[in-house]
Amino acid sequence: MGKSNPQSDFQSEAESQKTLIHLPGSGRNYVMGPMRSVFLADGSETNDRYCVSEWWLDAQSDGPGPHCHEEHEELFYVIEGVMSFLVGDESLDAPKGTFIRIPPNVMHDFMNKSKARAGVLNFYMPGGFEEKMPSLVQWYEQHNQQNRDSQ
Repeated sequence: MGKSNPQSDFQSEAESQKTLIHLPGSGRNYVMGPMRSVFLADGSETNDRYCVSEWWLDAQSDGPGPHCHEEHEELFYVIEGVMSFLVGDESLDAPKGTFIRIPPNVMHDFMNKSKARAGVLNFYMPGGFEEKMPSLVQWYEQHNQQNRDSQ
């Protein structure tokens, strides 16, 4: 394993101790067709302890697809509409105000089967998820282009 840089570690810790405020509409946006994420805290802002993001799905649209995280726990809180979840073998329609905890190694997905936009607040622990977003956006764009080309 590589050596830690004490100066860099100190800067990361100092950055994670700063107050962080995002007003409505701020944050770092990633668009993947009918799915949009807004990252509010991650990386140096939390010293990679956690990640906080909003995930928004247009009406009657799919989410990321079934997946699991080997070492990460996720918390979801529905902030608008009704989000449908797959958690292990269980499917549920989760209205605004629903809280879901997903431990590591549990297959899960979310989608919007309703006729209105839906959104969740997501906590991902430990953090570092946002660094994956550019490659996920690129994959989504390539995948959608292939689907359009085949039609």
